[in-house]
Amino acid sequence: MKVLERPTPNLSERPAGAVIDSLVLHYTGMTSGAAALARLTDPNAEVSAHYVVDVDGAIYRLASEAQRAWHAGLSVWGGREGLNDTSVGVEIVNPGHEWGLALFPEPQIEATIALCQGIVGRNAILPARVLAHSDIAPMRKLDPGEFFPWARFARNSVGLWPDQPGRARFGARPTVIEAQRMLAEWGYGIPESGVLCPLTQAVVAAFQRRYRPGRIDGVFDGECGALMAALLAAVRLERRTP
Repeated sequence: MKVLERPTPNLSERPAGAVIDSLVLHYTGMTSGAAALARLTDPNAEVSAHYVVDVDGAIYRLASEAQRAWHAGLSVWGGREGLNDTSVGVEIVNPGHEWGLALFPEPQIEATIALCQGIVGRNAILPARVLAHSDIAPMRKLDPGEFFPWARFARNSVGLWPDQPGRARFGARPTVIEAQRMLAEWGYGIPESGVLCPLTQAVVAAFQRRYRPGRIDGVFDGECGALMAALLAAVRLERRTP
């Protein structure tokens, strides 16, 4: 796998003692790969990532994984804020929702899977810590979007996907607080208030965008509950496995 060097000035040192434990996937949301690279290396933009994967599968390294790239912004996962400190960020070239969300070409997907396999292997990142930008910033972000093939990535040891039996066990629609508790246990930054607030709706939509992209309506129904239960069962098993 060839990686092209395209250094960015938009980085800093990780905090003392910070351990990389997460991988965050984005789309660029710009009209072309060239435009995205220009922005991510522009010191006035103050944004960056560790890697960019273009539509033809070309991979660009903007920052060393040991450095802190500026890709996550205001973010929270698993009770921790500021995911830039402990994550690796990969930007995948795609126009995104603003410019017309597009399918990800096969060369790009193959290259991204190979890149991510290396990242999670080098840093011992658990499958449950492979995240979407929309997971960690659901009120602000939609990327990498509902066309991203998360199930395929999971089959290639990058992330988790609910098993089919879990998907089939639809039960009653959970209450708001039951939904909030499950989503918070999974990692989303969500209060357990029992109130269907805008943040709760945004978090549910982020969950659906990733795990049930066929219907993104912000309603945590029985299908969402079954999907979430399957994921939680998988991650609980993961935590017990030495």
